[in-house]
Amino acid sequence: MALSLQYTFKGVTKTIGYANDKHQSMFEAAARAEGLDISNYQTLEHQVQMSTRDKKAHRDFRDNYFKNLGFKDIKVVRDEA
Repeated sequence: MALSLQYTFKGVTKTIGYANDKHQSMFEAAARAEGLDISNYQTLEHQVQMSTRDKKAHRDFRDNYFKNLGFKDIKVVRDEA
């Protein structure tokens, strides 16, 4: 079963192919598809992970960062073949 990534970027919903072995996360895949450099995010994400064990804090940081970039409703969808 193939995977697709569905997301909304700046009001436009898009679907792209997705593979777990090519990307660290679905967020990274969506940013890369839009041509965004998220190296700053990755540095900040690492600092958040090192400063707290609270998974909710990490999730909130990630969600807010990508929301500020213009992303919404990022999800992996299984293609029924």
